[in-house]
Amino acid sequence: MYKFSKKLKTFALAIMVLGILGMAYGFLTTPKDTHEVEQILKSHESHGSEHQTADVKHHDQNTHAEKENHANEHEEHVKHVFHQMQNRPWSALFISAIFFFMVSLLVLVFYAIQWAAEAGWSIVLFRVMEALTAYILPGSIILFLFLLASGFHMNHIYVWMSPEAAHDEIIQAKSWWLNIPGFLIRAFIYLAGYNIFRYLLVRNSRRLDNTKDYKTYIKTKNIAVGFLAFYGVTELFMSFDWLMSLDPHWFSQLYSFYVFASMLVTAITVVAITTIYLKSKGYLPDVNTSHIHDLAKYMFGFSIFWTYFWFDQFMLQWYSNQPEEVVYFVPRLLGAYQIPFIAMLFLNFVLPILILVSSDFKRHNWIILIAGFFIIIGHFVDVYILISPATVGSSFSFGIPEISSILFFSGLFLYFTFNDLTKAKLKADGNPFIKESELYHY
Repeated sequence: MYKFSKKLKTFALAIMVLGILGMAYGFLTTPKDTHEVEQILKSHESHGSEHQTADVKHHDQNTHAEKENHANEHEEHVKHVFHQMQNRPWSALFISAIFFFMVSLLVLVFYAIQWAAEAGWSIVLFRVMEALTAYILPGSIILFLFLLASGFHMNHIYVWMSPEAAHDEIIQAKSWWLNIPGFLIRAFIYLAGYNIFRYLLVRNSRRLDNTKDYKTYIKTKNIAVGFLAFYGVTELFMSFDWLMSLDPHWFSQLYSFYVFASMLVTAITVVAITTIYLKSKGYLPDVNTSHIHDLAKYMFGFSIFWTYFWFDQFMLQWYSNQPEEVVYFVPRLLGAYQIPFIAMLFLNFVLPILILVSSDFKRHNWIILIAGFFIIIGHFVDVYILISPATVGSSFSFGIPEISSILFFSGLFLYFTFNDLTKAKLKADGNPFIKESELYHY
């Protein structure tokens, strides 16, 4: 049995507390009205007024109309920036909340694939995967509360929820799907389904330790197949609802597959890192270099898989050069997010390929840890770029709200994962393929 060390538990709780304090600071320091925003904008102006020309002198008859139009534009700009600044702590919370939730959920998907395929090599890793999925419950609650807050207009994260959207023809054409009641009902169905399937899979898996009943094994396999079907359908809608609808004027048929690829490689990486950590502490004696090697192969393979979807989605739309298509990429590639956008590609594709291309490298834990560090950071940046341009826009920065959110959700993820490890034997010895897994050699 695994024992949750006091040091690790204290560390998890400490960064959670720090995260809560930092997130509270982020919410308390946001501008309270447009007057504060005007002062902030004025303080950031540098020679902004010097470029104003004397054209008004030649158009005296239009002076009043021009001034009125300029005043309206300025008022709209200030209001827009005000919403962006108010969104910042909400956006930081959402980015971390959905990142950690999706990591845990995709571990469950990877776990269910092992069951559905009757895989033998991975049985010694089952308890690690089960523990990593323990975060799905608290993550679901936090995400649903966030979506409820959005639905009750406590933030401006989703543009299509605002009253101004009633005058937008494109958004109104999608209102049969993008409406608040349907949005929240669907979210509840997604989250409830994921939690029910997780409960059934883990319960049956651990029940096998005592019963060693082959019927239970077959039943669990069938549940895994059902979950994969449920996830396959709901992930399409979930990605559209929670992420793509942040940019309601834009759509991509590859979007849900792109999100799936990004989170799957991150989930497998987290499984590998957690396994290596437990192995270093004297646990998981049956895990050998071949198991680690196979996890590293998945890290390598799905990094290429993610890159395929990134290239496919980006290049086809960029090459077509249609305004309604490329509008998504302009702020990310040519605007304020250019550096993180390019860095994300380097972290998620170039470095994993260079580090893990060698079969020998995949057998060294320290090399896998380095590659895993880059993959996790890179795909967090990926999620940041999926969300932040639509919610915070050019008002973005990376500071206390963002760091605090990462700390809080990291601590919560660590606590639920390692606490769940204490609830069952680390060896799933009731599984009929356990001996194959113990003797596995690549």
